[in-house]
Amino acid sequence: MSRSSYIKQYLQDLVPVTFELETSDELQVIGTGPVQFRVTLKKELPKRELLRSTSLALGEAYMRGDLSVDRDLYEVLDLFLGEMERFKRNPMALHGLLHTSLGMKNQKREVSSHYDIGNEFYKLWLDETMSYSCGYFEREDSTLFEAQVGKVDHILRKLQLKPNMKLLDIGCGWGFLLERAVQHYGVRGVGITLSEEQYQKVSQDIKELNLEDRLEVRLMDYRELEQHFGTLQSQFDRVVSVGMLEHVGRGNYGNFLEQAQKALKPSGLFLLHYISALKEHAGDPWIRKYIFPGGVIPSLREIVELFPEYGFYTLDVESLRRHYTRTLLCWRENFQRNREKIAAKYGEEFTRMWELYLASCAATFHNGVIDLHQLLLSKGVNNELPMTRVV
Repeated sequence: MSRSSYIKQYLQDLVPVTFELETSDELQVIGTGPVQFRVTLKKELPKRELLRSTSLALGEAYMRGDLSVDRDLYEVLDLFLGEMERFKRNPMALHGLLHTSLGMKNQKREVSSHYDIGNEFYKLWLDETMSYSCGYFEREDSTLFEAQVGKVDHILRKLQLKPNMKLLDIGCGWGFLLERAVQHYGVRGVGITLSEEQYQKVSQDIKELNLEDRLEVRLMDYRELEQHFGTLQSQFDRVVSVGMLEHVGRGNYGNFLEQAQKALKPSGLFLLHYISALKEHAGDPWIRKYIFPGGVIPSLREIVELFPEYGFYTLDVESLRRHYTRTLLCWRENFQRNREKIAAKYGEEFTRMWELYLASCAATFHNGVIDLHQLLLSKGVNNELPMTRVV
């Protein structure tokens, strides 16, 4: 089979709609229905790379500018990323990429590679709250800012906070949830993060908002909680973790839940908000290499299965999948609005990489390849909560 015939067949197996494929020597229609878009290849894609990993081969070609499409990138990806199970991958060739160390030193390095790009970079396309997780769009016309405030309020209502309760945020990001909890609910908050940039911003905000007596942030791994807080047992009334479990790694979930369980008082509440998958998966090679080194998306069932082992009772499970699609499209719109600034500072390849990341994630959520779940748990039985859903 010739190289042109191979790439034609390769793409035809992945893309369930009709499209045009333009190479240096020909333009051909692949499929029998109406043409949906055109793919232009400036350079041939090596067969060995296509067989090693579909996402790496196509993703890297897009980053370099060797592959382009003549339609909105999200719209194109949305047409075929529901077929990701057909993507090729060579487990042996990808082993080092998909199975990295779960040790604290390596995981800090992996987290820093993403979150410590710089606060100024994230300010260009996140909203004013600097929230880097899915919003909660309560109205059709909700802005991104309103959705992010809505998400935090949605979480805090579920936690049923009362004044002077102590709240631990594992993976606190840039701190908006904790700041709102302290200011609006009168709780005392503690946040932990592995990101130097996030730590610096939260520390600065605490001073500027005069919250030193009610809020603190620490640069630390969740596995160091007992080391930092002495006898961790029953220190907190509530624990929350938003968008952090994806960095824990398969093999560390039990340890993570044990730390949350130890931190909570009896009958205390734990809200876990994370990107989930339908089935257990090692992760996408392109995402692992370029966006989230070490990142793994746990399935819902593998996490829920662990709760009884650590004395957690499941009170509420909610999917916010479509909220994340919309959030990502909002981020992408902001990113595109500031594209020239980003490209000028970070380069064209970096910019195309992030364009692809935001568009592909929006498409995978829209197609149900990944989901977002909020789970509310109690440490042991809690018979004092309302019998009806709070939100």
